Amino acid sequence: MKKRLILTALTALILALTWAGPAHADGIVIVDPPPDVPGPVNLAIKYHKVTVTIEGQVATTRVDQVFVNESQWALEGTYIFPLPEDAAISEFGMWVDGQKWEGKILERDQARRIYEDIVRRQRDPALLEYVGRNTFQASIFPIEPGGERRVEIEYSEVLPLENGLVRYVYPLDTERFSSKPIEEVSIHVDIHSDQAIKAIYSPSHKVAIDRRGDYSASVGYEEYDVLPDVDFQLYYTVSEEDIGLNLLSYKGDEDEDGFFLLLVAPKVEVDEQEVVAKDVIFVLDTSGSMSGEKIEQAKDALRFVLDNLNPEDRFNVVAFSTGVRQYANSLRPASERDQAERFVWELEAVGGTDINRALLEALSMADAERPTIVIFLTDGLATEGVVETDRILDNVADAARPNVRIFPFGVGNDVNTILLDTIAESHRGASAYVRPGQSIEEEVSAFYAKVSTPLLADVEIDFGDVWVRDTYPHPLPDLFAGSQLVLAGRYSHGGPTTITLSGEVNGQRQTFTYEDVTFRETGGPDFIPRLWATRKVGYLLKQIRLHGESRELVNEIVDLAVRYGIMTPYTSFLVNEDVDILSEEGREETARRESEVWRAPAPASGAQAVEKAQEQNELAGADTASGGTVHEQVKQVGDRAFVYRDGVWTDTTFDPTKMTPVKVSFGSDAYFDLLAAHPEWGRYFAVGQYVIVVLDGTAYQVVPQGEGQDSITIPPTATPTAIAGQRPTPTPAGPSSSSSPGQGGLCGGAGLAILLPLVRLAALTLKR
Repeated sequence: MKKRLILTALTALILALTWAGPAHADGIVIVDPPPDVPGPVNLAIKYHKVTVTIEGQVATTRVDQVFVNESQWALEGTYIFPLPEDAAISEFGMWVDGQKWEGKILERDQARRIYEDIVRRQRDPALLEYVGRNTFQASIFPIEPGGERRVEIEYSEVLPLENGLVRYVYPLDTERFSSKPIEEVSIHVDIHSDQAIKAIYSPSHKVAIDRRGDYSASVGYEEYDVLPDVDFQLYYTVSEEDIGLNLLSYKGDEDEDGFFLLLVAPKVEVDEQEVVAKDVIFVLDTSGSMSGEKIEQAKDALRFVLDNLNPEDRFNVVAFSTGVRQYANSLRPASERDQAERFVWELEAVGGTDINRALLEALSMADAERPTIVIFLTDGLATEGVVETDRILDNVADAARPNVRIFPFGVGNDVNTILLDTIAESHRGASAYVRPGQSIEEEVSAFYAKVSTPLLADVEIDFGDVWVRDTYPHPLPDLFAGSQLVLAGRYSHGGPTTITLSGEVNGQRQTFTYEDVTFRETGGPDFIPRLWATRKVGYLLKQIRLHGESRELVNEIVDLAVRYGIMTPYTSFLVNEDVDILSEEGREETARRESEVWRAPAPASGAQAVEKAQEQNELAGADTASGGTVHEQVKQVGDRAFVYRDGVWTDTTFDPTKMTPVKVSFGSDAYFDLLAAHPEWGRYFAVGQYVIVVLDGTAYQVVPQGEGQDSITIPPTATPTAIAGQRPTPTPAGPSSSSSPGQGGLCGGAGLAILLPLVRLAALTLKR
């Protein structure tokens, strides 16, 4: 009787999934409407909010979702949530409208069998993303027509601490389950640590970080009308050292170099005697084009800088238009800020723009013994004095001392991006652009808050016995209190080494040594290669724009864009199906064509030039591995990229001129045998129904049923989960149903939810 109930329940689940149709939501929802109802019935998700509290190494995650029944029928079912990979779950609870509901955790093999049968019947491989994960399952009672059901989940896990590095992951990869953007997605993480927190870094999402001293911090991510397509990942490092240093590394193929990410972060709370005294020179454009709101915002930004000078800092203000006007003839102590603010208040916007003279007068004040920050703000092109870009650059190069850092801000679209970006690159600063409608005060204030407390200048890193290359950013920026350096690069051979960090502190060279730092010989976080490649593409594009095109640079850009799926406005060849990018010869021809396009001089000013400068700066300084414009014909999975070609998602490492793929029929025994032996491959097969992917040196092509080989050799695995050629008997666990199936609706998202018809057997727990 029990076996019959299990088979009946599984059949109902499979058939319900077969008739499912898509709708927008935050999970996968299968509903079964009453008989004689045409078409699918869908649930909607009102919002998806996640709050996380990490105390020491124990993370408590709370998920809050509201399901909305927009149909005229009552709907009920089962909720399934895929747990984070390798999470050690200590407690799991679920509440529906304030009442705690019972559920159970399905082991990964049980969950995999259910997923496989769903894929077979529905012919949608998306669920294979979750192969290899344990799953939580609980029943859900009816949601009345027009009603809402609030589902809250809470679970705790112990986060491993490895060499001072802690990693938290929340499953948020929902894009392929959602037909419409989710209205609101937010994640908030509070971190409290017994050890000082140094670097805080997310490779997956752009996050806001609020540090509350050395032992506490908050991290926030929020977005509206979004299709999440990658799990939320957060790393943070702990150390009682004055400057923490931690390494992440990845090495795939033994014959290829590895990739690394180095996180360097000083402490947040700094004693007054540790603060490096600096000089700040504000060079402000007061030409006629700055009149009105722009000049008032610039004044407010300057007042913010003056108000936040450290006691031992010095400053000056250089206002320029047709001529140049200084607050004082020399650098003044921070105690004079009130008098300087009165000077700033009286400035008016009138006249032309003499950029050359203003910068030279500012640089003539620099003291070789102190770090000097020049904040250069302008909204136009040079119209007075020396106006040729090359001459201005040469003059600035001759006048600037090695200790000077220049940070240009371009306001509006009528700025010389070549001039501003080259000055920043040549003098170890960074350029920023304030577009029409943006606040000058907010941009400058946010920047100065990051650089107000310098701790280490002229930073150098020695990697000891490990040879590294192609590191970005280059050159290395200075370190400031509360900031962090995220350095990406490549290395040849792994192993333990000693890393030495050195820099200038008040004119004295200081050295910090970190022993027993290990570069991996194999494996590791596979987001690192694409992050490195994104930064390098941004760097190369910027070099072409600033210094001119060369065939070698174009070749590198084409190879990197294809290999890692870096879709930018400058790499449209990636989605042009008329261009052969999969063979070596095809990429060489593509580089030749692109070289002709990029050979033309890029415009220095105008909206298009500013947009280009911003995009390239963002790529070159990317902190997430999702850099590059998203395109529906390009997908990234780990260190792989797939492009859509002739109805097939094709791994860009596949070369059709050199490889003959093993053909595997979609949904066949061989198809699932591969996944049973290698669950980690599920995410590649989840890209689409028909895929070509290169795994362990073999190309596999998923083809329609009946077109694949009768049998294939299953690669060995260290911990086999199934025997090749033998199908496991599907055995669902948790609440199920013996109701007859009907049509259903599919609703997708993170926190994988499946609603299927339940009657009085809803609370029945079926055991294997």
